Amino acid sequence: MISMDNAVIRVENLSKQYRLGQFVGYQTLRESLVNVFSSPFRYLHSAITRQNGESANGDVNRIWALKDISFEVKRGEAIGLIGRNGAGKTTLLKILSRITEPTEGYAQIRGRVGSLLEVGTGFHPELTGRENIYLNGAILGMKKKEIDRKYDEIVEFSGVGKFIDTPLKRFSSGMQVRLAFSVAAHLEPEILLVDEVLAVGDLDFQKKCMGKMEEVAGGGRTVLFVSHNMGNINNLCPKTILLEQGRVAMIGESHEVISKYIGMGADTSGEVTWDDLEPAPDNDNVRLKAVRIRSKNNVTRDILINEDIQIEIDYWNQNEKDILTTILILKDKMGSDVLASNNSPSANLSVDNWSRERHPKGLFRSICAIPANFLNNDKYSIDVGISNGRGWEAFKENAISFVVHETGEQKKEYSVNWRGVVRPRLAWSTKFLGHNSSKYHRNA
Repeated sequence: MISMDNAVIRVENLSKQYRLGQFVGYQTLRESLVNVFSSPFRYLHSAITRQNGESANGDVNRIWALKDISFEVKRGEAIGLIGRNGAGKTTLLKILSRITEPTEGYAQIRGRVGSLLEVGTGFHPELTGRENIYLNGAILGMKKKEIDRKYDEIVEFSGVGKFIDTPLKRFSSGMQVRLAFSVAAHLEPEILLVDEVLAVGDLDFQKKCMGKMEEVAGGGRTVLFVSHNMGNINNLCPKTILLEQGRVAMIGESHEVISKYIGMGADTSGEVTWDDLEPAPDNDNVRLKAVRIRSKNNVTRDILINEDIQIEIDYWNQNEKDILTTILILKDKMGSDVLASNNSPSANLSVDNWSRERHPKGLFRSICAIPANFLNNDKYSIDVGISNGRGWEAFKENAISFVVHETGEQKKEYSVNWRGVVRPRLAWSTKFLGHNSSKYHRNA
């Protein structure tokens, strides 16, 4: 039993189950009543089987999006929530926001909740931006005078003042996010739930949002923040919850939880392989076969800083129609992007003969070379993907990790730790300009 002392969010044995392969559309009241009265026993049986997660023929086809989740958040805490796609993060926030109900367990919340879960959540597309501000304020239980007092600040922060009297359906997704975040942050909810939607906005607005959330958290309000940007999580949240396959994998100090997350699922031998097509990421057109790290032609995850690195990505192509591009994203130990690269001509120092050609069916290998003396000594992970120019055909987050080790040579000349993620050897030269080159020179 978790105590509720000074806690504003309490979650105990929370579980959420979904059925797979079934879509239940919305019905009018008339349609529902007709179903009940025309076939009452069949309607009752189907309702019972839906409740039990079983179809009418007795087959079980269900998945636990969350299973036995328990934690508490105290007043004024900023808590990070991380995990891979499908781990249950958004489902948890939807339950806390009362958008969906749990299957088992319960969640107690003390305070007014503001949510920013996905573009347009809580907004009405037919209403104008102005009307949606007042609608959201009313949903939060605020009086019109309170909203009036914050209105100008909300509009100015969002940057959509020119379109504020335009119906929301005319807004771009980025404009909707800007307005939604501004409303959620400025209408003073006691608890702010934020999902990974800020990536829709531009970089400047993301920085504004992070600054605002730091202000909100510093002002004594409670923040539960979902993000794939581990740098943002670590900067904003002293404590983080890690979800894995719908369960709590770890709760603790953010830097420790992030370190565990980065290492989860990442290969420790320098190579990860999928020998069969079926379990391999990602669809019927393209599937990954292997990702490996090489140094001096050896497969390894431990690389000296003065050694070249080769990243090999093997994949099966099953569709002869597409031109495919191989992409990798290199991340530091906090999960922040270090660099992204691909094999297209504009991003390639070498020549890749397949970068602009339609791929026949078969097995391909793309190799990316990272030069020696480029990365600093640290731990890194790699996301890999294959794109057809319209979207991902295959993608694997944290496919593999490796460690760059210090040789000690530069330590002899520079005793402190080198700053930064990259540490390239750059060209330097110094010239002697003469004894009288400075006007401040004094004769001996």
